[in-house]
Amino acid sequence: MVDITIKITDRDGVTHEVLAPTDMAMNLMEVVRSYELAPEGTIGVCGGMAMCASCQCYVKSDHELPEMSDDEDLMLAEAFYVEDNSRLGCQIQMNPELDGLEVELAPES
Repeated sequence: MVDITIKITDRDGVTHEVLAPTDMAMNLMEVVRSYELAPEGTIGVCGGMAMCASCQCYVKSDHELPEMSDDEDLMLAEAFYVEDNSRLGCQIQMNPELDGLEVELAPES
């Protein structure tokens, strides 16, 4: 089992350093939910299907992420508070290469 450390800044501006397993097929949105870093019902509303943008986050570190899917790109095109570094947390799978990842949760829309 390999855990990675990621830093997540919640919507109140508080940064949390958390451990995320890489062997459970979890994505960033699920990690946020498991640590209860956003109020229940405000993140992952669509269940991680890239259909709601409630898990939008800003990637603050320079990690290389997988290319954005068409579904993710289309969802972000309709979302609020989108920045150049916006991604959907449900589309970022935890893997060893993401050790040290730093993200900030986008404001609730």
